[in-house]
Amino acid sequence: MYEEILLPTDGSAGIAEATEQACRLAELTGARIHALFVVDEGIAGAGEGDMVVEREEARGEAALNAVAAAGEERGIEVERHLRRGRPYEEILTAAQAYGVDLIVMGTHGRTGIGRFLTAGSVAERVVRYSECPVLTARTDDEG
Repeated sequence: MYEEILLPTDGSAGIAEATEQACRLAELTGARIHALFVVDEGIAGAGEGDMVVEREEARGEAALNAVAAAGEERGIEVERHLRRGRPYEEILTAAQAYGVDLIVMGTHGRTGIGRFLTAGSVAERVVRYSECPVLTARTDDEG
């Protein structure tokens, strides 16, 4: 059913539920997980060689290591990918490049004014434009 699963991570505590879902599916299907962290080049002041970018890359490596460790505990193959760009665009591009069958990602599940202020979220755009199925794991994590 699934052979390649893309798991975008932002390193937040909320990614735990998405990681759990991806690992369960990978165990059931024998799929490989592609863990992806995107350094958002839209961050104010971020430029090539910038300290902000270096800090984000370090945060990304830690996030990818956490997903790899979760997979290793269960005997799941995890490939780690660090990319730069606009997160939703890089997720969609990675999905095609890695030939994934499914994208599993977290969503904050905001409602009311919180949803309005974050309209056009990464998860929302990926769901809207993805050519493959997207499973979203809701979390109440705000960070």
